[in-house]
Amino acid sequence: MGRSSRRTLFLVVLILLSCGFLGMVFAQKNPAAAPGGDSDVRDSLRQFATVYDVVEQNYAEPVNADKAIYNGAIPGMLHVLDPHSNFFDPKAYSLLREDQRGKYYGVGMTVGPRNNKVIVIAPFVGTPAYRAGIRPGDIIVAVDGKPTDNMSTGDVADLLKGPKGTTVHITILREGTDKPLEFSVVRDEIPRYSVDLHFMIRPGIGYMHVSGFNETTEHEVADALEQMGDLKGLILDLRQNPGGLLNEGVGVADKFLRKGQLIVSHHGRSSPEKRYVAAHGNGGREYPLVVLVNRGTASAAEIVAGAIQDHDRGLIVGETTFGKGLVQTVYPLAENTGLALTTAKYYTPSGRLIQRDYSNVSLYDYYFNRDQENGGGGNANNHDIKLTDSGRTVYGGGGITPDEKIQPIKSNQFQDTLLQHYAFFNFAKHYVATHHPSQSFEVDDVVMQDFRKFLDQEKIAFTEPELIENNDWIRSSIKSEIFVDAFGQEEGLKVRAETDPQIMKALDMLPKARQLAESARKALAERSNSHALSR
Repeated sequence: MGRSSRRTLFLVVLILLSCGFLGMVFAQKNPAAAPGGDSDVRDSLRQFATVYDVVEQNYAEPVNADKAIYNGAIPGMLHVLDPHSNFFDPKAYSLLREDQRGKYYGVGMTVGPRNNKVIVIAPFVGTPAYRAGIRPGDIIVAVDGKPTDNMSTGDVADLLKGPKGTTVHITILREGTDKPLEFSVVRDEIPRYSVDLHFMIRPGIGYMHVSGFNETTEHEVADALEQMGDLKGLILDLRQNPGGLLNEGVGVADKFLRKGQLIVSHHGRSSPEKRYVAAHGNGGREYPLVVLVNRGTASAAEIVAGAIQDHDRGLIVGETTFGKGLVQTVYPLAENTGLALTTAKYYTPSGRLIQRDYSNVSLYDYYFNRDQENGGGGNANNHDIKLTDSGRTVYGGGGITPDEKIQPIKSNQFQDTLLQHYAFFNFAKHYVATHHPSQSFEVDDVVMQDFRKFLDQEKIAFTEPELIENNDWIRSSIKSEIFVDAFGQEEGLKVRAETDPQIMKALDMLPKARQLAESARKALAERSNSHALSR
């Protein structure tokens, strides 16, 4: 057995020992066997080492030890437990820590595949890439002299990252220029903002989108609320928020609840119950609150939504959320790897289990083929029935069910065709280069005629009825991409938010959110008075 194989095998043995995996499984399947657990683990480890040695020496092709263990044995072992326990190889563990910290070191731009090339989607305003003059649509042909042909987007992104203060040389092809452009960009600390958009969407009405929960999220939410000032209402958008750090989710929920109110609790086989309450509270700011959620809302985002719903603080609107209520503790391991092991389960203030049932379901189906009924959670048929502070019925065991359901927006075939051809991205690149639009730009009939000509040039088939049927969506998409190109990603996101049908419906529900909060306050006051009289 080679040195690399021995190192990898040592690591998997270390992981097996550290999480006590085999002992746990044997104890669960046969409690009477628990006293002999140590012996069972030693026997199983010997058997695993023997099997691996046979595979390495006799398999038809050379065995890549890291691939066999990192991508096969360890993930397979952990997925027997649950869908969220996971092993991180050195690269994945580095990315995990980067996401948690909310920053990285690089040039500050989003790159992606377009037209079989890796191109700049958008530089972040104020970053080294932005200051250097790199633009959306620029084709990255080389990084530090290495051609990007046949490189993946991830490979190019890795080359652009590096220690703060170091220089990276980027070779770019830009439409309208005859020769490649050379940029020498000094890497810097690049923040990963989790509040990627906040602004006043109506007079007195704020809108905030939180994309995840990292080490800076609570601070970002506090800053956004302060900048928006005296609010008469707020749309808190948690759609496609996969969660993140528990403490940050608790900190965000704290901003909207009253001091002392329970936010979430968790407990597991080896961990006693731990309760998290609002340490500071909202300071009496009781403006109407609507929380937008969908199937991509998970984990810490579900904790925030569940706490707001259970305390009747705001109206939850959208789809049933993902249903990820398992607590992972991340254990750093040798060789710059890490283990995320489920150690407990989350419960909302009313006692609802957030986690969706994953028994007898493949990992693929768990993530991608959810039941369509009841918004994908299926929890309306669940017996885990609880009550909010005001006595409303809520259900557990399958994510957070919205108070008001909004069906997801489905694209049609023509819209899919335009997106597949990057029609709006490519049109915006042409348009901004030749027209230099101002922030008062609107998509009028002249712009639509230019778009028709562009579709003809690109040989993208369309009919006039298709353009008429999708008129509002097309105009919004054109304006959004042009604003990204001309004024930065945040301005483009603003345009999308201002025309998003689900956000428009959420705005219409603010009066209902106000009524909900007022009814809850009355119910709690009556209950408190009744309790005082009975004493």
